[in-house]
Amino acid sequence: MNNSVKKWLVSLGPGIVTAAIVFGPSKITITSKMGAMYGYSLIWVVVVAIFFMIVFTSIGSRLGMATDVSLLATIRNTYGKWVSGLMGIGIFLVTTSFQAGNSIGIGISLSEATGTSSTWWILLFNVISIGLLFFRNFYQTLERLMITIVALMLFAFLTTMFMVRPDVTGILQGFVPAVPQASTGLIIAFTASCFSVVGAFYQAYLMQARKRANPGAPLENSNGFAGMVILGVMSAVVMICAAAVLHSKGIPVNKASDMALALEPLFGHNASLLFLIGLFGASFSSLIGNATIGGSLLSDGFGYGSQLDSKVVKGLIALVMVIGAIVAVSYEKPPLELIIFAQSVTIFLVPFIGTAMYLLSNKRSLMGEYVNTVFIKYAGLAGLLLLFVLAIYNFHELFLK
Repeated sequence: MNNSVKKWLVSLGPGIVTAAIVFGPSKITITSKMGAMYGYSLIWVVVVAIFFMIVFTSIGSRLGMATDVSLLATIRNTYGKWVSGLMGIGIFLVTTSFQAGNSIGIGISLSEATGTSSTWWILLFNVISIGLLFFRNFYQTLERLMITIVALMLFAFLTTMFMVRPDVTGILQGFVPAVPQASTGLIIAFTASCFSVVGAFYQAYLMQARKRANPGAPLENSNGFAGMVILGVMSAVVMICAAAVLHSKGIPVNKASDMALALEPLFGHNASLLFLIGLFGASFSSLIGNATIGGSLLSDGFGYGSQLDSKVVKGLIALVMVIGAIVAVSYEKPPLELIIFAQSVTIFLVPFIGTAMYLLSNKRSLMGEYVNTVFIKYAGLAGLLLLFVLAIYNFHELFLK
C-alpha cells in the first residue's frame, strides 16, 4: 500500500471510533423501525442529523487540536471546577444507564446466531472488554478494534442491502423532506441519538490521544468527517433494508433482531446471520466506546486526567461495564425507571455540553488558527437551537404529557 494512502487511512481513526460509539444497538432499532413503518420517506432525517453531527464533531476536533490540555480541563480552567465536575458526573450517569442496552445487544445477536443463552455471552464479552483495558497502548488497541468492527458492520449491512434489492426511485424520493403521520416521535428520537453531542465532545479526547500515540501523524483528516459519513451510510442502509423487506409486508419492528428474523425466510440463514453480525459489531463497539467515555470523562471532570493508561480511568471504565452487565443480566431489558432517569439527565446535559463546546471553539485567544470558521459558527448555532428544541420536547414527553 502506498505510504501516503496508509497515513491517510490511519488519520481517519478518531472519526471512525466516534462513529462506532454512536452507532449502537439503539440506532439499529430506531432506523429499522423508521424503515419498517414509513418506508423510504425518512431518509432525509439521516442527512439532517449527520450534517449537525459533522459540524459538532468538527468543533470537538478543533478543540482537541488547539489545546494541549483536555477539554474538561479547559472547561475547568475557564468556567470553574463545579462545571467540569457536573459534566463528568452527568456523562458517567448517562453512559452507565445505557450500557445495559449495549450488553443486551451483544447477548441478542450471539444467542440468536448460536441458539444459546444470552447471559453467558454478555458476561464473556464484558470480561473481554475489561481485559482490553490492560493492553499496553490502549488507545491504539481501541482504535484498531473499532476500525475492524466498523468495516465488519459496513460489509454486513451493505451485503444485506444488495440482497434485498430496494426500490431506487423510492430511495431518491426519501431525500425530499416529508413528515408522515405519527412519525414525529421517531424523527426526534433518531435525531437525538444520531446527533450525539457527547460523542462529538469525546472527539476532542480522541484527537489528543492520537497526538500522543503518533506525534508526527497528520491531523487534518482526523476531524471526523469520514467517520460521520460512514455513520450516515450505515444508518441509511439499515433503514433501506427495513423499508425494502418489512414495510411492504407490514412487519413491525419491536427490537433490532426482528429485522434479522424477517430476512431469514426470504434469503435464508446467511442473510439473517449477516445482520446479526452487524448487530454484534454495533453493540460491541458501543460497549467499549460508551464505557470509555463514561469512565475517562468522570475522572477528568474531577481533575484526575483522562489518559487511557491511567489506573483511575481504567477502573472507572470497568465500573461502567460491570454495572451495565449486571443490569443486562438481571433484566430482559433495562428497567423503565433507569431509562427515564438517563433521559432526564440528557435533557439538561446535552445543551449544556453543546453550549460549552460552541463558546470555547469561538474564542480566538484559546483556539488560534483552529477557531471556528464562519460556516461552522453559524451551523453550530443552528445545531444548538436544535438541541434546545429536542430538550424541550423530551421534557414535555417525560414530565408534562
